Amino acid sequence: MAALCKWRHRLKPAVFFQNAARRQLSDKHDYDLLVIGGGSGGLACSKEAAQFGKKVAVLDYVESSPKGTKWGLGGTCVNVGCIPKKLMHQAALLGGAVKDAQKYGWRIPSPITHDWLTMAPAVQDYIRSLNWGHRVQLQDKKVKYLNLKGSLMDGHTVRAVSKTGKESVFTAGNIVIATGGRPKYPTHIPGSLEYGISSDDIFWLKESPGKTLVVGASYVALECAGFLTGIGLDTSVMVRSIPLRGFDQQIACLVTDYMGSYGTKFHWKCSPSKVEKLETGRLLVSWTDLDSGKEDQDTFDTVLWAVGRTPETRALNLEKVGVKMNRETGKIIVSADEATSVPHIYAIGDIAEGRPELTPTAIQAGKLLARRLFGKSSELMDYDCVPTTVFTPLEYGSVGLSEEEAVRRHGEDGIEVFHAFYKPLEFTVAERDASQCYIKMVCLREGAQRILGFHFTGPNAGEVTQGFALAIKCGATYTQLMATVGIHPTSAEEIIKLNITKRSGLDPTVTGC
Repeated sequence: MAALCKWRHRLKPAVFFQNAARRQLSDKHDYDLLVIGGGSGGLACSKEAAQFGKKVAVLDYVESSPKGTKWGLGGTCVNVGCIPKKLMHQAALLGGAVKDAQKYGWRIPSPITHDWLTMAPAVQDYIRSLNWGHRVQLQDKKVKYLNLKGSLMDGHTVRAVSKTGKESVFTAGNIVIATGGRPKYPTHIPGSLEYGISSDDIFWLKESPGKTLVVGASYVALECAGFLTGIGLDTSVMVRSIPLRGFDQQIACLVTDYMGSYGTKFHWKCSPSKVEKLETGRLLVSWTDLDSGKEDQDTFDTVLWAVGRTPETRALNLEKVGVKMNRETGKIIVSADEATSVPHIYAIGDIAEGRPELTPTAIQAGKLLARRLFGKSSELMDYDCVPTTVFTPLEYGSVGLSEEEAVRRHGEDGIEVFHAFYKPLEFTVAERDASQCYIKMVCLREGAQRILGFHFTGPNAGEVTQGFALAIKCGATYTQLMATVGIHPTSAEEIIKLNITKRSGLDPTVTGC
């Protein structure tokens, strides 16, 4: 016992100085870490920092959309992005499943109809439960949540304004900007702002959007058009250039081909010129065919703009503080450790230049940043081989390089592309068209043929891609893929049976089971 007491006595000075060092930053500033933005990345960073015993606050304030839509804590993903999108995508898939069920012997009364007034409130109620859950999590982890709009005063000071205009000033040892982005409006088009909506609004509509024109061909545009078609609405997509820019273009075309056969109408190489509101309340949209120059018109109940996003950086006072930005994109320039040009100010997520606009990358980057700031970690976020899935009616999962990017980096003779068209077993009895169900594995041509990119269209693409993402992240090769035993009968097993190359010119259609 005496020895133990002696050991404790020797420990006390070390503990004292360690705690004093930890308190030094808190004594100097109001907070050790102040996060501006309560989205996925900001919340993850704040909660991770709090686990190190740090004093942390999150400032989050949502400006209403031009249509007046507003939401709670959690950012784009929770409120107007991934979560409501996936739930409405599921609603559309269930509609297809009900039709398939008849082929499997289920007697379904006709006609099959969908009720927006049942679906939308259910989705919105779930979102509100997530808003509340995030607030509870912050409270449990002793993170201070402040419903205030923040802007920078200097490298350690933030000015915060409430909805009533009351101002507060907070200081912090470190500041993380995680304000994300908002949808763009093409304000040069008359009527676009007055009569159009965006993805900030579609999930919170109290009534069905009815006949809808989606302008744009990003994943947001195609996902929204897909679930609207799937629940039975007359839906058109207007595409100025190419679909799914930045993704593998062969796959992008398969996705839109499937959507076309699924019922979505496409206006290719067209650009809207004007939106007018008729006395009936409907919207008259005029557009130009960019190839022929021909003008055309049609009426819609809703026009949804999905022409890109703009970073929420304008009100942050970044330039006056000295934070460097890309003037073309409006995004903050960051180094590999998420640091900006101003010491102690960091940026993560969609507002950081060159970062994928994906929730999981923002979450991971936020956690790793907190560990580097307050733990003993030096691990940086690795933005290579980040998997993602586009939740269109025929889902598209990918990880790694597109075929175009692989050719650009390694040359056509430096890569080998293995591919296959397959038919999911679920599609057979239902007699569903599977001509766009496709798998592509892009590999180096030499040696064990390391896998550079993986692309999959078909049911449950996200679930399939997540598993293969780990292997590809670890440097998997085509040789190892061929040594893997498949799970039968699944769509994923077709991946480990890939044996036909594009170079061979052979028919890649899978036959048999």
